[in-house]
Amino acid sequence: MDWDKLRIFHAVADAGSLTHAGDRLNLSQSAVSRQVRALEESLNATLFHRHARGLILTEQGEFLFDATSAMSRRLDTAAARIRDSEEEVFGELRVTTTTGFGSIWLAPRLSKLYAKFPDLKVDLMLEERVLDLPMREADVAIRMKEPSQADLIRKRLMSVRMSMFATRKYIDENGMPATIDDLRDHRLICQSPDSTQVSAGLTLVQNLLTHQPRSLLSVNNYFGVLQAVLHDLGIGVLPDYVAIENPGLVAVLSDTHSAEVPVFLAYPEELRQSKRVSAFRDFVQEEIKAYRQQSREVHKN
Repeated sequence: MDWDKLRIFHAVADAGSLTHAGDRLNLSQSAVSRQVRALEESLNATLFHRHARGLILTEQGEFLFDATSAMSRRLDTAAARIRDSEEEVFGELRVTTTTGFGSIWLAPRLSKLYAKFPDLKVDLMLEERVLDLPMREADVAIRMKEPSQADLIRKRLMSVRMSMFATRKYIDENGMPATIDDLRDHRLICQSPDSTQVSAGLTLVQNLLTHQPRSLLSVNNYFGVLQAVLHDLGIGVLPDYVAIENPGLVAVLSDTHSAEVPVFLAYPEELRQSKRVSAFRDFVQEEIKAYRQQSREVHKN
């Protein structure tokens, strides 16, 4: 099968149009169209449904696009490993983690990573879906459970708990709950029980809801919960690391919290020698160490 035709097919399928694919490839629309037609003829299959709004893959086209996507990811891996210098850290690093951890804990610290490695390009992908690292959907993952995929290097970074927090202003105006039953006099802000989240957090939320808080605000990620809490809307269920990042928050019913949630860093075995991955791994471990020290000092006071 002609590799060049496959490359052009992949660009068309990804872009959804001959014109956009041609722009990416520096080819005319007619040249792209000829190559796609030639590939269809060689396979004796129709790869695209053509209509006024663009191109849609046929079932055969979807099958071929899955194959070319896997090929593209493998080629990206090979290129990245070739580019990795023994002395320099540069190029793109795709990092995936949850919306809450990525936006609240990780993103504010990245300035330190860029200060050390200004040529590094981090693509931070925040979503609850677990991306497939061996298939190169991402280079590094930080997840709230131990990854189950094979051929991964994994390291436990720390543990977090889901606890309750509010602002001093909210507590001054509404009072501090003395028992969990006092939640009936407050607004609870939490991640929606229907949204994807760690099981320990879900168990805590379900328990709190049985105490019938006066009002409820549910959000589909912890960053949204935090923003609502910081604006004095109520008592929020949040990871305990927010107390370090936001010293103005007040712990509420500190004996009521979730079970420990492990935080793991993982990356494919094939990226063991990657300087970009090593730099990111070492950076996160240094920041975890500093976070633990800061947490100990806060608890002393």
